[in-house]
Amino acid sequence: MDFYVEELIDNYEHPHNKGKLEHANAEFHGHNPVCGDDLTLYLDIEDGVVKDVKFDGDGCSISVASASMLTDAIKGKRIEDIEKMGFDDLKKIIGIDPGPVRLHCATLSLKALKGAVFLYEHKPMDAETKKL
Repeated sequence: MDFYVEELIDNYEHPHNKGKLEHANAEFHGHNPVCGDDLTLYLDIEDGVVKDVKFDGDGCSISVASASMLTDAIKGKRIEDIEKMGFDDLKKIIGIDPGPVRLHCATLSLKALKGAVFLYEHKPMDAETKKL
């Protein structure tokens, strides 16, 4: 467990893929009104595959670290696979269960990711993603 906590702290202090993606062809803004986390996720999708991804915004340590780790994990993934991702997939990526108090912090980037994919595909957001 200590390894995962250290990994989260490192990703918060030195987030990967942070900034605006100028050549994005999909994006989604997410906000967590409970604690003020606010981020926009940008995707560059080519032939149904995530070629590049970035996120921008501010948030708590769990929110920023989750976004950093999630963006690393989805590079090169097919958007069909991203559509199917859920909370259990995110827990595997970040290595911990954030618990009910920090759930929305951890899942904000996943909701933004899936929201960007659904917008890109001109599909409505599914019920599972709305619950995140």
